Amino acid sequence: MFACCSFRTRIAICALTAAVFTLGFQAARKPATPADPLIAGFQKTTVASVADAMDQVLGRRGFMSHDMRPRVEGRVVGRAITALMRQAAPEQATAALSAKHSVGMIDNSKPGEVGVIVIENGLDVAGLGGLMGTAAKARGMAGILIDGGVRDVPEVRALGLPVYARSVVPSSSVGRYATVANGIPVKCAGVDVKPGDIIIAAEDGVVAVPQERAADVLKRAQEIDERESKMVPLIRQYRTLGKAVEMFNRI
Repeated sequence: MFACCSFRTRIAICALTAAVFTLGFQAARKPATPADPLIAGFQKTTVASVADAMDQVLGRRGFMSHDMRPRVEGRVVGRAITALMRQAAPEQATAALSAKHSVGMIDNSKPGEVGVIVIENGLDVAGLGGLMGTAAKARGMAGILIDGGVRDVPEVRALGLPVYARSVVPSSSVGRYATVANGIPVKCAGVDVKPGDIIIAAEDGVVAVPQERAADVLKRAQEIDERESKMVPLIRQYRTLGKAVEMFNRI
């Protein structure tokens, strides 16, 4: 295709082609603006309001345990994909099997999804490190939750991938744990999570919203946010919280 071009022209065309390919790859991996109106709506709410909305709409807890904390900071909103790990004998917890389903979950993820890795009784075991974090970032995932530990924190932080975990440990799962499945319902830090449920995570903590009731929970969370925004001026005006609570029946 370059037979009629000069050497300099061929070099320029090659450079341009490489640049276009690189930009196209980066654009493909960059999380897109959410087309899902529920995701877009939850991105504008607070974690606390969503937790309260879960209490009021479903009458049950949606917030995860207090030790599910941001180990690499960043707000996360997206639909859950899941993987489960269980303790196994060393011959079953080989390098190939210890992270097989977690790796498969990441490698098949879509931009904007949130990985939920549950390690049963595994606070002293890392379910994610730098290599898996690199793959998750390359896939455009919104973040990772681990009911267990994370390691290689400086490396994951450098990636800019938000990670919430119950512990930070240097251990490997190899020889200790094996993944048993992905794409299944799990219990993460005290809360049931199914693939497709909506995860909202920020500095206050993490809430999981069942996808079948997400619209109702979002509506109530928005109402709570709106009510609180009206309470703030009154608190400042009267220099007391009691009057605002009396008027809005909210604290």
